[in-house]
Amino acid sequence: MSEEFRVEKDSLGEVRVPAQALYGAQTQRAVENFPISGQPFGRAMIHALGVVKGAAARANGELGNLDGDIADAIAQAADEVAAGRWDGEFPVDVYQTGSGTSSNMNTNEVVATLANRLLDDDPGRVHPNDHVNFGQSSNDVIPTAIHVACRVSMVRDLIPGLEILQAALEAKSREFDDVVKSGRTHLMDATPVRLGQEFGGYAAQVAKGIGRVQRAADELAELALGGTATGTGINTHPEFASRAIALLGEMTELEFREADNHFEAQGARDAMVSAHGALNTVAASLLKVADDIRWLASGPTSGLSEITLPAVQPGSSIMPGKVNPVLAEALMMVSARVAGNHTTISVAGGRGNLELNVMMPVMAHTFLESVALLANGARAFAGKCITGIQANEERTRELLLKNPSIATALNLYIGYDRASEVAKQAAREGRSVRDVVLELGLMEEGQVDEALDVRDMTEPGFPGGKEG
Repeated sequence: MSEEFRVEKDSLGEVRVPAQALYGAQTQRAVENFPISGQPFGRAMIHALGVVKGAAARANGELGNLDGDIADAIAQAADEVAAGRWDGEFPVDVYQTGSGTSSNMNTNEVVATLANRLLDDDPGRVHPNDHVNFGQSSNDVIPTAIHVACRVSMVRDLIPGLEILQAALEAKSREFDDVVKSGRTHLMDATPVRLGQEFGGYAAQVAKGIGRVQRAADELAELALGGTATGTGINTHPEFASRAIALLGEMTELEFREADNHFEAQGARDAMVSAHGALNTVAASLLKVADDIRWLASGPTSGLSEITLPAVQPGSSIMPGKVNPVLAEALMMVSARVAGNHTTISVAGGRGNLELNVMMPVMAHTFLESVALLANGARAFAGKCITGIQANEERTRELLLKNPSIATALNLYIGYDRASEVAKQAAREGRSVRDVVLELGLMEEGQVDEALDVRDMTEPGFPGGKEG
């Protein structure tokens, strides 16, 4: 030994471990074996591993599988891990053994060391495998921890973030309800809409996304704990899983339940693929919203310029005064990343070889990354972009005045073919539909004004009060 290292042993022999590290030989081997990304699991996954180990120790204590003082020490140590006191003791790379065994053993070793300190610093009394991992296997602990981490993150982080964005969009929908503007389909002029209606549509997309995320999070309430190595439950008490999962529910204040079928719960990760599908859908929604905001704000002289975004930073290092839609672009990149993560999770989810999926760590990492990106992106977009948007009403009126598609309102008066001719002439000559109709003597002035009431065109019914 030296001041920098101590020697630990496992079934493969001796390993030099950093002298002050709480972890042991198996964690150190994993650190040396997987110098791949430099990315260990983050807070959400470490919290979940701590919670699972704490619940397991308490359940095993209740069942008499562990001495009471040992169970209590393990539970207290696991609580400290869950609380974030020892995150620096979890150095194992995400790209590791596909079962996540290295991270499970990392947790077992850290918790055992902490528990021994609590028990009068007896270094050998609590064993990582015999006590901390009692009645468990990496093969049921890791999928359990993944579901806990993802469900907690979705409910506690993502849904609140999306609710903030939904509220901001709904506020703008009300604020802009009287702003009538050109609608657009295929990026071409279409019949009038209200700016508030557009923002109301965005708010509805986010609201539906919240519902999808909630349903997806509920699917992750099913836990693999109790299946141990292959789903059979060997080496665990028949009541262990139900007791530990009930405790998990109390500790997280969320509902969890034991898997309906432990072979499905460990051999497949379909619930993760399905749940991330909801995240992918939210990403697609936010991509549409952010991109629309960019289009509506494009300009200020050569684009639509129907809205003005808050200026949060200079837009160019060479063009003075330029301001860009940076928050919208950031959210679009978030959406692209989540879409890429969905491919990763879909591929990894299909590697459930026989009784065990062997790509679980990367699934956990990418899923939790998607949750964090969407949650943070939604908050930033709402707070630094949406809430500061202003409508350029003079510009919307200017563009609407020359919109040839308002001739649609004339179909019931002069027929589709004649209305089409009017629209084409108005577009060709850069004139209003109203002027062309009056010039051609197709309708009386009062009737034209009634039929071309653009505010009336934004609601169901026949323009100008005409009966069908």
